[in-house]
Amino acid sequence: MTELPRIDYEPAPLLPPAPVSGESAEFIALPRPRLEAGAPLMAALARRKSTRTYADAPMALDTLGELLWAANGINRPETGGHTAPSAHGFHEIDIYAALPHGVYRYEPALHHLVLKHLVDARNMTGYQDFVGKAPLDLVYVLRGSQVLDTPPHQREQFAAVAVGAICQNVSLYCASEGLATVVRGWINRRLLGDALRLNEDEVPLLAQTVGRPGAN
Repeated sequence: MTELPRIDYEPAPLLPPAPVSGESAEFIALPRPRLEAGAPLMAALARRKSTRTYADAPMALDTLGELLWAANGINRPETGGHTAPSAHGFHEIDIYAALPHGVYRYEPALHHLVLKHLVDARNMTGYQDFVGKAPLDLVYVLRGSQVLDTPPHQREQFAAVAVGAICQNVSLYCASEGLATVVRGWINRRLLGDALRLNEDEVPLLAQTVGRPGAN
């Protein structure tokens, strides 16, 4: 049996949030996605991979809008259906975008971003040495109040399925558009929750870095 190579990280110190750079609007309207754009599905699957080196390049608003719509946007307006599945239609996973100009929450129904905290919290989203170097870190947050009617043993299972589907949607979009991404679970949930200004019933589950691939 072939032994898989171990991925070693150089742990970075968990620094406090940084001051914002650039213009920070209270709401950011996102452009609608180009539904006919991108690589075919099978090509995107063939290109999907985790990348941990990122270029110092900003993310265009058009790209951010398509990325978030692919992640968990509304793809059936007549029913409110999303691009990612959710057990019983709870849609209990919120997407937070840590950007250089602030922390924003994605609102799928309006396809826009809402400012939550006027800090650059990218370096708070994990311990790996590349964290904070890409233009965008997504954080997937469980909104506990949305699943109170679910038996406790099912809440974690349902949330894991939903956040896994969202992560894969992002990964496939990135593969289709030549972007780099990696999903990360090594996070300090308490400190990250403070940086995102979360409520007591909201829990960060995973983070996902997105940007242009850098030179290895």
